[in-house]
Amino acid sequence: MIPFDGQLAAVIAAAEPLAPRRVPLAEARGLRLAERVVSSVPLPGFDNSAMDGFAVRREDVLGAGEDAPVELRVVADVPAGSGANPPLGPGECARVMTGSPVPADADAIVPFEATAQGVDVRAEAASAVAVLAEPKPGAHIRRRGEDAPVGAVVAEPGERLGARVLAGIAAVGVAEIAVRPRPRVALIATGDELVRPGGELEHGRLYDSNTTLVRGLVEEADAELVGEFRAGDGGGEFATAVERAAGLADVIVTTGGVSVGAFDVVRIELEGAADATAGVRFDKVAMQPGKPQGFGRLASGALVFALPGNPVSVFTSFEAFVRPALGVLRGDGPEPRRVSEAEAAEGWRCPPGRLQFMPVRFSAPGRVVPATAGGSGSHLVSRLAAAEAIALVPAEVDAVRAGDRLTIWEILP
Repeated sequence: MIPFDGQLAAVIAAAEPLAPRRVPLAEARGLRLAERVVSSVPLPGFDNSAMDGFAVRREDVLGAGEDAPVELRVVADVPAGSGANPPLGPGECARVMTGSPVPADADAIVPFEATAQGVDVRAEAASAVAVLAEPKPGAHIRRRGEDAPVGAVVAEPGERLGARVLAGIAAVGVAEIAVRPRPRVALIATGDELVRPGGELEHGRLYDSNTTLVRGLVEEADAELVGEFRAGDGGGEFATAVERAAGLADVIVTTGGVSVGAFDVVRIELEGAADATAGVRFDKVAMQPGKPQGFGRLASGALVFALPGNPVSVFTSFEAFVRPALGVLRGDGPEPRRVSEAEAAEGWRCPPGRLQFMPVRFSAPGRVVPATAGGSGSHLVSRLAAAEAIALVPAEVDAVRAGDRLTIWEILP
């Protein structure tokens, strides 16, 4: 058997961030930016009003107050979106709204609240207005370029593109950006025994739960599932599925058929197919569940993860190897789910010489017990839903005892 850390290191070494792809902003949320975004325009692009009110020449309203109102002639109405720049002479002003361009002759905004008009912005512009308060220099004017001048860096490579970052990029007029794309994943579930859920279940056959499981895990890992295939144990079905998947995906995940049985089609088809640049290697990894593992790269460039067929093994193998690789491809790095610590509320036995992935649930805050009486049995798919975390027990530990501190991977609902 090879150590778990050795298998993980081989996976991480083989995974590389995907080449950047240019996408519209609407498709970029949640991805990593792959280029620096620099403003080619000032933001805002013109002096504009921060208030609904009147653009004035401040010298005309010095000393204005409720006991000493100053009356101005309203010579223009400038709504938001207007390109007008009306001239203002002594004793003149223009009515403006929030976002309206400020006339070049104005140097302050008097809000409606500081006039005899009050706050009724729906009223038709009067021919005159009484100003009841002296504005400060530049009051309520947003200056051209004060948010971002030309050449300002709006976003750096590697930033996660959330709503706020994307809004900043859109504000400087950029419509398309280079990003690290979501990895494209294809799934191949193998085995003559598999029946689609809802189908007729004959003796010796079972419903395919792995497709549903992996589909959800891929989506939770912020990757894109681009193909789902099922392949029997003969007749060239698996080879056909691999060929189709390789044309679609950056990553192919197979379930089942990786052990040493006479009908383990995945191992039979892929083992020994390596050439100088590609191939899939099958090893026994010192972990439980999930000991038989296949990993490599096809000539198409797609990474292949050949996982065991038992559902709990599929789950732990995906979390241990596939999820970190998807993180690298996406540009995030090989982080698994959120890692924390918890105390074992009760003890259990561990397999000698193998890193154990034990599905656990919280019996109290910060305390865990095995999720089911069956422990980490790889076939217990109906009980997997009871797990709230995976406890990692080192290979050198032969038994967990109550009170032991454990590293856990927390699981999404």
